[in-house]
Amino acid sequence: MRAALAFLRNTWRGLTAMRTALTLLFLLALGALPGALLPQRSLNAQKVTEFIAENGWWGRFLDRLQFYDVYASYWFSAVYVLLFVSLVGCLLPRSWEYFKQMRAKPVLTPRNLARMPHHAAAELALTPEAVVARAGRRLKGWRLVERAEADGARTVSAERGFLRETGNLVFHFSLLGLLVAFALGKMFGYEGQVIVQSQGGQFCNSGVFNYDSFRPGLRVDGTDLNQFCVKVDDFHATYLHNGQAESFRADIGHQSGADLASGTWRPYPLEVNSPLRTVGDRVYLLGHGYTPLFTVTFPNGLTRTGAIQWRPVNEVTLASEGATKFDPPGVTDPEQRRTSQLAITGLLAPTAVFRGELLDSAFPEARDPAVAIDVYRGDLGTDSGRGQSIFSIDRKMVQEGKLAKVARKNLRKDESVTLDDGTVIRFDGVRDWVSLQVSHDPTQGWVLGFSVLVVLGLGVSLSVKRRRVWVRATPQEDGRTVVEVGGLARTDQAGYGEEFTALSRDLLKEES
Repeated sequence: MRAALAFLRNTWRGLTAMRTALTLLFLLALGALPGALLPQRSLNAQKVTEFIAENGWWGRFLDRLQFYDVYASYWFSAVYVLLFVSLVGCLLPRSWEYFKQMRAKPVLTPRNLARMPHHAAAELALTPEAVVARAGRRLKGWRLVERAEADGARTVSAERGFLRETGNLVFHFSLLGLLVAFALGKMFGYEGQVIVQSQGGQFCNSGVFNYDSFRPGLRVDGTDLNQFCVKVDDFHATYLHNGQAESFRADIGHQSGADLASGTWRPYPLEVNSPLRTVGDRVYLLGHGYTPLFTVTFPNGLTRTGAIQWRPVNEVTLASEGATKFDPPGVTDPEQRRTSQLAITGLLAPTAVFRGELLDSAFPEARDPAVAIDVYRGDLGTDSGRGQSIFSIDRKMVQEGKLAKVARKNLRKDESVTLDDGTVIRFDGVRDWVSLQVSHDPTQGWVLGFSVLVVLGLGVSLSVKRRRVWVRATPQEDGRTVVEVGGLARTDQAGYGEEFTALSRDLLKEES
């Protein structure tokens, strides 16, 4: 039993040592590297799947180690909790010791000041009382105590630099607060992405189903989101001559609070580094792409317009792929409807360039849009109950013969293709879409405050020096006084030698 208690005591002492806290902090930073270098499942599950497929056994091995879910992994959480415990166990005793030191008087003057690292002495024509008074004036701002010794000598003990330990404690408590704030932010925050069409497309933060992807905190169920709406009126992008994006700006309107009831839209120029802040949420502009516009005229004369975003497959030229799907209008029989659904898939080029019959994009701006499309007719599988990507068709339906390709055509703006049953598909051009991210973090103010305190505390702890000074004035039989000055730096920082030299020169000079 005694051995077990000794083991637990030594383990606790080792865990709460400052070197252990620093080691755990280093491990936490090291453990966060995979989260920055590898795709994360919470951000993009598709990229994780592609990465695993490309890297074979190595990718699967990293998956078993939870390297694609770093911040939710057991090992990262264990380091996080151990760091928290280590900091708490380290700081509470240090705070108590610091409190006792602040209340304690400066230590007694050593008997032999000549053994101090810094020492100076002189015989002055002053009384011990005058020497002590001079020391009190010169050491103004120091914590000092005057004492009388048995042989008639008078001493002064002075200390300075307690702010160093104050800064040290502020740094570590702020670091602890930063960890707590991050943890609470992950519990009560949320983040979601959504694509909104320009020229009037709207999004309201009323529920998780309005998002394309949504990552809630551990204590967020999506039923109590901050209420606001965003409308994208227009989008502007400028590019350099090499196609590199120079600036993005979405002209949006937003409403929250009383504006929701009155229908008032407040304009805001949303840019990449200028998020909209409303009702505690931040709305970021992440990127943009293009939506091809197709008008389908069916054999019965009815028309339908499709405007579904296509995703960029080339980040430089914004060449995009996708699928625009249609249900036949006026068809009520489910079986007939399932055999006459349409899907338009292919490639969209904002600035078209043809290499023979192959379409490619030469520039990301929509200067001369064109599409290379494949048209499929049949059962799209949308009634099967299975989830389906808006960017592609169900290849299984093609393999089973339920969905067949009926046309392939390159179309510029306002060009059309006619199918074998008389259906006409016209390409009407493109429209911009923007990708928005909504972030809610109720602790962001605390994170900022603790971050500032971390920097300030570290700066104080590195710049302030702990040092001590002792002065002894011993009276002589001839009426003069031997004055000794000793100094001790409590840190390894340079600079106290010059300060002590100036201080001792002032204390040991004769009266003019």
